[in-house]
Amino acid sequence: MLVDPANLTAADHLGAAREMAASNRPFLAYLLAEEAARRTADPATAAAIRAAFPDPNLTREETD
Repeated sequence: MLVDPANLTAADHLGAAREMAASNRPFLAYLLAEEAARRTADPATAAAIRAAFPDPNLTREETD
């Protein structure tokens, strides 16, 4: 069954972000969380979502 992405809610995106984080896909989790935060009306809730899923490119540690 195909779902129109325009019909997905913030909760749908947040659930998918959690699934991606659990399956060790941090960048996909970050992108889905950003969309969830964008679709959230409350700024405090949006900030909490963004804090829970930081950009992995900014938190990555380089190794030699």
